[in-house]
Amino acid sequence: MIITIDGPAGTGKSTVAQSVARDLGFDFLDTGAMYRAIGLAALRRHANLQDERELTFITRLAKIVFDFSAHPPGVMLNGEPVGHLLRAGDATRAASFVALVPAVREILVKQQQEIGASRPNLVTEGRDQGTVVFPHAELKFYLEASPVERARRRANQLRARGEVVDIAMIQDQIMDRDSRDARRAVGPLAVPNGAEVIDTTQLPLKSVVDQIVAKARQLQRGPVPS
Repeated sequence: MIITIDGPAGTGKSTVAQSVARDLGFDFLDTGAMYRAIGLAALRRHANLQDERELTFITRLAKIVFDFSAHPPGVMLNGEPVGHLLRAGDATRAASFVALVPAVREILVKQQQEIGASRPNLVTEGRDQGTVVFPHAELKFYLEASPVERARRRANQLRARGEVVDIAMIQDQIMDRDSRDARRAVGPLAVPNGAEVIDTTQLPLKSVVDQIVAKARQLQRGPVPS
């Protein structure tokens, strides 16, 4: 069973997906980490983040590997563990440019589909998982939340890493990212066909997790006899 969890930044996708995978005994795929890894690689090369050819070249050279024996899975970039670097503000901002490049998305989507083929019990989260990467997934969910709440959550994440934050600026960045994601030519942010939409603004994330796990277990058991 493949379960997709899509939605914009700050809706709790990663936390929910990790918890759902743990409760079901499934693998967890953080596709955003792949784009942030390419963003990190681009920053290290002092690349022009608006040069699509340069970003595509960097993506073709990069080797991203997940260590699925760890919980959550570790992320290796060209043989180096980089998971602890990928949630920093710089890598996240670079990823927002990387994600707009059609050729980069094509490369990473193919890699994600290969992971799904090799690890068929998978919970995967991102912005195009149920629309582009796994359109035939058995279960699809789309998480949303108010921009104010999403900015608050992101600010708390950055503070926990010791970063100084401006919550108003974070909210502006989130809304700008939403606009770019919705307008991009390839894999735009959208509610997948057949997805259940869950507003997490007021919901404890545990309630969201329990709701998704219950749906998955019901599907595993099969239809109730009439």
